[in-house]
Amino acid sequence: MRLGVLDVGSNTVHLLVVDAHHGAHPWPAHSEKVVLRLAEQIGPDGALTEEGADGLVKAVGVARTAAAGLGAVDLIAFATSAVREATNAQEVLARVRDETGVRLEVLSGADEARMTFLAVRRWFGWSAGRLLALDIGGGSLEIAAGIDEYPDIAVSLPLGAGRLTRDRLRVDPDSAAPPSAGAVEELREYVDGLLDPVAEKMAETGWERPVATSKTFRMLARLAGAAPSGAGLRVRRSLTRDGLRQVLGFVRHIPPRHLSELEGVSVGRAHQLLAGAVVAEAVMRRLDVRSLDICPWALREGLILRRLDQLTPM
Repeated sequence: MRLGVLDVGSNTVHLLVVDAHHGAHPWPAHSEKVVLRLAEQIGPDGALTEEGADGLVKAVGVARTAAAGLGAVDLIAFATSAVREATNAQEVLARVRDETGVRLEVLSGADEARMTFLAVRRWFGWSAGRLLALDIGGGSLEIAAGIDEYPDIAVSLPLGAGRLTRDRLRVDPDSAAPPSAGAVEELREYVDGLLDPVAEKMAETGWERPVATSKTFRMLARLAGAAPSGAGLRVRRSLTRDGLRQVLGFVRHIPPRHLSELEGVSVGRAHQLLAGAVVAEAVMRRLDVRSLDICPWALREGLILRRLDQLTPM
């Protein structure tokens, strides 16, 4: 069957259409995305701006039309932290529903972590043992660990690369100067402070294979020497803590407007790279992770797998 999944994230609105059935590998048939940076369009009052809401409605409408045109029989539509935390979330969701016919499911941070963990478990299989799964999004950091298909512990922290770029580093995408050393150090201390209680909980859970997913980790791994995306999904990619520190050491000195010139760095997320690197280094250090395997599946695939499980006749 052909399924569509519409991911309204903090950076992009991403439509993925796959051909899949229960017990089989979901094969991508179509992918398209619009960069909205909703996390950066939250006003001082905590509400999504009118411009942000207009862009969201338009993007969702276009995605629904595309999914229908491609023959998708079901559209899984969800939103994460940017919409979830907006003070006018209910009004925005109602407008999306009324103007596009799409009902967005708002995921909690813990559910994001659980669905991402499910995708990671299915990708690596049972032989991976106890898994640790890390995901840096635009608005939040998800951490999950466990032995089964759903984690024993799943937490979400407001440590997304887009959020921290906006609120802590206050970086403009077109800036010709990198953030000051003091600003980067303040960010590191802030991130460490939020990780303190989580690190203690995670240490009690334990894991055998640490894994990372998300665009941020993939970009950092590429800069540290991992194979490019053109090498294929099944090429093993990893990110070591030493490699990450080297990446952090040089990207902190590059002006935001020039970061997209680095190989493997997307234009839409380039200015968020430094904040993402700070979070990645902090979580690896605090959890004493020396190396991470990079998983190509993440939240979208986890939701597809859950839907296929739900559709399977008992």
